[in-house]
Amino acid sequence: MHAKRLAIGGVLCLLILGVGVAASAQTVNMAATSGQAASWIDQALTFIDSAATYLGQGVVYVINLVVGTDPATGQGRVSADLYKPIGYLALITLILLLFGLLDMAKRIIWIGIIIGWALLIVRIVLDALNI
Repeated sequence: MHAKRLAIGGVLCLLILGVGVAASAQTVNMAATSGQAASWIDQALTFIDSAATYLGQGVVYVINLVVGTDPATGQGRVSADLYKPIGYLALITLILLLFGLLDMAKRIIWIGIIIGWALLIVRIVLDALNI
């Protein structure tokens, strides 16, 4: 029982740490400017950010194929501002599906993912309707 609580606490701490570090990675000054090699943490965060961005671009591309383009501008109806949020949600969804986390942590993460996808769908609908 104690090991299960410890594992759940560890998973939640990693998720909180991951979100916090990912948010702060946007303002990190790369060490390359001072002549030093970038640390492995910077490289890992850059890789995660790049993966989320590319994944988000792919999902937005597929959504724009389904939704179509705006006749006035010829661009997709889903905003390019949604690349990273969609990418991070898709990345977390993939991690959840691949690893099948513990029951309690799984429920908490699924609640966050469902809320996130619902808010993104609302944003996509509002973008598609030009509201």
